[in-house]
Amino acid sequence: MFPLLLIVLGLTVLALGQRLAVMGAAVGALLGAVLLRFFPGAAELWVQLAVVLGLALVGFLAAGFAKGIIDIVILVLGALAGAAIVMAILDLFSIDQGLLNWLLAVVGGVIGLMLIRRSRRSSKDWGIIILASLVGALLIARGLAILLPSLQGSLITTLIVIVLAGGGIAYQGGMIGGRKAATARTASTATPAAPKPTATGASSKPPKDNESPPSSMD
Repeated sequence: MFPLLLIVLGLTVLALGQRLAVMGAAVGALLGAVLLRFFPGAAELWVQLAVVLGLALVGFLAAGFAKGIIDIVILVLGALAGAAIVMAILDLFSIDQGLLNWLLAVVGGVIGLMLIRRSRRSSKDWGIIILASLVGALLIARGLAILLPSLQGSLITTLIVIVLAGGGIAYQGGMIGGRKAATARTASTATPAAPKPTATGASSKPPKDNESPPSSMD
């Protein structure tokens, strides 16, 4: 059940990662999955669900309802996503260098923050799209690695992450899935139609002054 939950969350954020509530939930779930090893009884299903779903709910609520400080939320979300991505990659490939792992997570957070800040100036939030796609791909890869332990740290896992992340970026960026066509159709329907020229005919001519209605004979 737990790995299936990760896979479903991953697929959701791959498709809907630009929605901040979905992105917040996915980042929280990925952080929870990475930090599980620091919790006692992490092998128990209820502990896994409590940690992952708890952090996912916190991320969902923080990103979905903090409308008044949305810019701050987006920056924090980008930093957390960058750190979670680095930690998830290290954990997926069983790389444990102690303090170095945490330093790399900080570097990932700074990169995520800068990516979000730069993309906010453009017409499309590429920072959110890229981070959401990586988070979704890593959630799916982690769920598959739990279901199939032979995938842990393998080349196949790397390919899965790359393909899924690339597909998520292409879909959310409008490169596939018919989003460009839908946008073009929306733009064409929004263009007002040109007014039709007014038809002029003999009936629209004003009556002449010397014309008078015919009189009847006695």
